[in-house]
Amino acid sequence: MDYRYGSHTVYKIQYCFVFVTKYRHQVLKGDVGLEVREPIRQTCQAFEIEILKGVVSRDHVHLSVSAPPSRAPSEIMRRIEGRSSTKRFESFPLRHFSNQANERSTT
Repeated sequence: MDYRYGSHTVYKIQYCFVFVTKYRHQVLKGDVGLEVREPIRQTCQAFEIEILKGVVSRDHVHLSVSAPPSRAPSEIMRRIEGRSSTKRFESFPLRHFSNQANERSTT
């Protein structure tokens, strides 16, 4: 088992996140799908979140991440979705990206 270590903690916390496009429009294909990946990687790296597995499909993004116990799942999702949606809108001004519904689970 690969545990992560903090100054006073040993942990293995994994979350599974799925966020979908508005009305499940299939807009995450081609260049848009490739453009989504980099902001997600940068955000995770900035907040010490390790991406275990990630898939960008045409209408949703599926992420399996490991995060420190100081980060709440809602905060992780807010940071990732917020930063990536801002970058997407700058590059591709489509309006079908954001959706309030997302799914979270622990593994």
